[in-house]
Amino acid sequence: MPPTVRSLLRLAWPVVVSRSSQVVVGVTDAIMVAHLGEAAIAATTTGAVNVFNLLILPMGLVFIVSSFASQFTGERDPAGARRYGWYGLGVALLAQVLCIAVIAGVPDFLRAIGHRGEVHRLMSDYLQVRLLTGGAAVGIEALANYYGGLGNTRLPMGVSLAAMSLNVFGNWVFINGNLGAPALGVKGAALASALSTGAAFAIFLALFLNGAGAVRVPGRVRLAWHEFARTLRFGLPVGMNWFFDFLAFSFFVNVLMGGLGTTTLAALMIVIQINSVSFMPAFGIASAGAILVGQAIGASRHSDVPPLVKMTAKVVGVWQGTVGLAYLAFPRLFMAPFIDERTATPELLEIGTTMLMLSACWQLFDSVSMTLTEALRAAGDTAFSMWARVTLAWVVFVPGVYLTLRFLDGGYVAATLWLIVYIGLLAAVLAFRFNAGVWRRIDLTGRIQTPA
Repeated sequence: MPPTVRSLLRLAWPVVVSRSSQVVVGVTDAIMVAHLGEAAIAATTTGAVNVFNLLILPMGLVFIVSSFASQFTGERDPAGARRYGWYGLGVALLAQVLCIAVIAGVPDFLRAIGHRGEVHRLMSDYLQVRLLTGGAAVGIEALANYYGGLGNTRLPMGVSLAAMSLNVFGNWVFINGNLGAPALGVKGAALASALSTGAAFAIFLALFLNGAGAVRVPGRVRLAWHEFARTLRFGLPVGMNWFFDFLAFSFFVNVLMGGLGTTTLAALMIVIQINSVSFMPAFGIASAGAILVGQAIGASRHSDVPPLVKMTAKVVGVWQGTVGLAYLAFPRLFMAPFIDERTATPELLEIGTTMLMLSACWQLFDSVSMTLTEALRAAGDTAFSMWARVTLAWVVFVPGVYLTLRFLDGGYVAATLWLIVYIGLLAAVLAFRFNAGVWRRIDLTGRIQTPA
């Protein structure tokens, strides 16, 4: 049966809710520390981005678990899918070891990339606490991708909502000091996130170990090193893809935009938080489309893939375009929750409003690039996406912004325009790759398949 918008949305809505719950965490963190001043906003939001930058490689890597699980589901092999769930947890364990190893060096790293004064102190505290459960965050992503590949997107949604609720409650307790807890400010926001992540992972792991939400696999699941190596082979390009892309964005935020002052940095991070409201649901729809792509390929129905990808891109584009129009029409309305008139400068609202209106342009390009990236990942065509992002990010985007700001006296508007150019070029390159059809010849699961 050919894919329909209804089947896509049925699978997508729990993913959208899950991703949106992650947005709520970031947005509430920013809003609940806003009364502490611009340094607190900059430290919390930029610190969250830096945590994500550190974890994006293992988190991107475990996205391949969904590709394997969806293709094995299409092949009607639940044991094969479950094995790759375990391999994703192995990556999470390695990530936790890495997080513990780098905690002590966080202050020196932030100082090396240019953070000073109050922002440096607050961000150091934030990062060191958040990294205590970094591996748990990767584990949640690994299990969510496993269940998503099976077509069960509701169980991960429930875990995400639990994590969100615990995080918001923890913010209320630890930021200002309620229920007898100390008022920890920015560090309290980090503590709430760390504790909620650890608790959510423990719940998710217990469900996985008990076989909840999946076809029961009789007997003991036998793991193999060569399959774990296969996970790394196809997953590392996904992780490197996102790592270098977000590394470029982190350089853009911390070094280039950070050099324009605390107000500009705070405005940019507010805009990124607002954009995440539209990005995460769009990414959820794209991920759901990728699950259907993987299942179609696993069942040797390759001819279903192109119409499915086009349909997914249209749905994502409608969502992104609608939200972009809202940004253009009511930018100050979206900025208002993040602006505390007692501590914010007038420039914060002015700069943030301009950036938010410009962001409407990159959203449409992003709808195409995220849909194609996810579809190619589901098919196992992961290396090309990595090289495309790395090349465009570090050969075009970063040098372009650097030269514009440092030598051409460009400001935040010019820097934002470079972001639009980068995402537009990426969408065009990925569209060319998908239309070339290389994904049809990739054998992700190790079984030769004949395209339909």
